[in-house]
Amino acid sequence: MQFIIERASSFAADIDFMILLIALLGGFWFFVAQGILWYFMFAYRRSKNPKAAYVSGEKPEETKWIHWPHYAVIVCDIVIIAFALKIWFGVKQTLPPPDSTIRIVAQQWAWKFYHPGPDNQLGTADDIGTVDELHVEVNKTYHFKLESDDVLHSFSVPVFRLKQDAVPGRIITGWFKPTKTGQFDIQCAEMCGIAHGAMAARIHIESPEDHQAWVKSLRPDQVTKQNQQESTTEQNPSKGTEAI
Repeated sequence: MQFIIERASSFAADIDFMILLIALLGGFWFFVAQGILWYFMFAYRRSKNPKAAYVSGEKPEETKWIHWPHYAVIVCDIVIIAFALKIWFGVKQTLPPPDSTIRIVAQQWAWKFYHPGPDNQLGTADDIGTVDELHVEVNKTYHFKLESDDVLHSFSVPVFRLKQDAVPGRIITGWFKPTKTGQFDIQCAEMCGIAHGAMAARIHIESPEDHQAWVKSLRPDQVTKQNQQESTTEQNPSKGTEAI
C-alpha cells in the first residue's frame, strides 16, 4: 500500500495492515469459491453427466462441505474484527496527549485552519488563520477540532490514512502525528455541492526550525515577546506565568 500512497502519520501503517488483511482473507475465499465453481462446471458438464443428480444436502457427508468452510470463514471474521477493534480504538477512541491543537472549519468550498501562535494555545490573540493551507510540525501529536459552517464535509488526508466527517452543529475531536516532512493533499471526501471536486488544500509538514520560521514570518511581534518571556523565565522563574 505504501508503494501507491506514501505514509506520513503514526497510524498509517496500521490502516494499511487492516486493508491488506481484509484483502488477503477475503481474496483467499473468493479464489477458493471461484476455483470450486469452475471445477464443477467442467467436471459435471452435460457431456460428462447428461442426467443431473438430485442432492438434498441433508446427509452428514454432504453437510460437512457447508459447515467446515462456514466455520473457517467465521474464524477469519473474528480475526478481522479483533484487529479492526484494536486499530479503531487506537485511532478513533484513544486520544494521546497533544503537543498542540488546531481548529479546522469546512465550508463550501474551502478549508479554514486556525493554528496556535507562539503561546501554543488555541483561541488566543496570536492565533494564525489560513485558508486551504495547514502547517504542522513533524513528530508532534496534534489534536484537531473539526467543524462545518454549512453542510456535511469530510476531512481527508490520504498520506495520514485519515478521514473524518465534519457535521454542522458539532465539534469533532481527532488526532494525528505526522512522521514525514513534505507537502501533501487534503481532500473533501463527502459530496458537498457543485464545487466539491475543487475543495482541495495542502498540508505542510515541517521541521521544527522551518515551522518556527513560518510562525515568525506571520507573527514576528508575538515570537519576539515569546522569546523575551522565555529568557525572563530562565533568569527569574517566578515571572514565568505572566501573560504575553
